[in-house]
Amino acid sequence: MNATLPTAEALRAALAGLLDGLPPKQAGTAVDRLIAHYRGTIPTDAPVLRDRSDVAAYAAYRMPATFEAVRAALDALRAAAPDWAPATHTDVGGGTGAASWAVAGEWEGHRTTVLDWAEPALALGRELAGASAPPALRTAEWRRARIGKDLDLAATDLVTISYVLNELTGQARTALIDAAAAAAQAVVVVEAGTPDGYARIIEARDRLTAAGLTVAAPCPHSGACPIEPGTDWCHFSARVSRSSLHRQVKGGSLPYEDEKFSYVVATRFAPRPVAARVIRRPQIRKGQVLLELCTRDEGLERATVTKRHGELYRAARDTDWGDAWPPPQDAA
Repeated sequence: MNATLPTAEALRAALAGLLDGLPPKQAGTAVDRLIAHYRGTIPTDAPVLRDRSDVAAYAAYRMPATFEAVRAALDALRAAAPDWAPATHTDVGGGTGAASWAVAGEWEGHRTTVLDWAEPALALGRELAGASAPPALRTAEWRRARIGKDLDLAATDLVTISYVLNELTGQARTALIDAAAAAAQAVVVVEAGTPDGYARIIEARDRLTAAGLTVAAPCPHSGACPIEPGTDWCHFSARVSRSSLHRQVKGGSLPYEDEKFSYVVATRFAPRPVAARVIRRPQIRKGQVLLELCTRDEGLERATVTKRHGELYRAARDTDWGDAWPPPQDAA
């Protein structure tokens, strides 16, 4: 049973308890510095999270959004491999464990190991996990490790690498992806939904397929990306619910935000990729829906679905950015 919804609620409750009493000014200063890093392009060889105030601010600023982005990528993996479930999971550069929370919301009964080089992040991750309901989080191992070319990854079923590649040099990124490909049955990499984030995903995708893995999502194939470099980038959007505390720390008023992200899922086993995926928000007009698609055989394609298509038209009106097309019940 998919427990993502209660896991998301448990995460919000754990964050609320963690940040209760944290001075808003202190949190705001740390958030401003983290935003500057998050939007930057210069890799760092030092941990970004330096102390508990940094980590608490990070948890409020990034954990809910990272959770939802990783959850969306894991949903795509589940759709491509509905009969597969990991017995072991390694969260590389996992920090406070947002990706591990997402994995715990998708499967039960697995063992998670979180690797990060920032001890304050690991300590807070342990604290959050101790207050959570999913057993995989309560029993997770939180281990300090330098993330980069010297990382030794033990064999595992699932590796998640979320919002980590931006912090590494090119050589370290290559070594990390190669190590993940050698260690895991399934690798999930998530980056910011920016041109630079997409470029890092394409780099990772190329390394994973060169190592013999098959792309399971979001692409409907393992061939070259049909997007001409420099003209566009592939990214998706996840809706993130924001608590009042979250809004306070991030300085916003809306009850939600949209996290833009790019990702790739690749597997050692044979997945069932979609025939096509919606790569832009559908345009709903009177009597028709315009879908921008990445297809298995025809590359990039625009499909116009009108009322005369009957059930398919109704399905198109309910289709969202990032969804498979056609919907599973209509696929041949």
